Amino acid sequence: MLAALTAAGAPSTPAEVRERISADLAYTTVMTTLVRLHEKGLLARERDGRAHRYWVADAAEVAAARMRQALEASDRRDAVLARFVGDLPPEDVPVLERLLRDAERRG
Repeated sequence: MLAALTAAGAPSTPAEVRERISADLAYTTVMTTLVRLHEKGLLARERDGRAHRYWVADAAEVAAARMRQALEASDRRDAVLARFVGDLPPEDVPVLERLLRDAERRG
């Protein structure tokens, strides 16, 4: 399915993905698989009427989704963030500081 989405070159509905893959899968199977890949952060999506259009997430989207999952899964968000910040290379610290200031200004 990831190959079909990549080859499409544009966000696709489950029905469009189903048409592109050679396997004889039910629509609900394709839809469930796309939803699960989205939940894992591998796909991004947007609503299109009653359906969603999916596309392969870029590296930044995947990393952000995994960070959100780690934060949501922990009862010690401070520990997760401290570990992340502690593992940053020194050249990334000013970038993170700037992004935090920008986020604080936006509210």
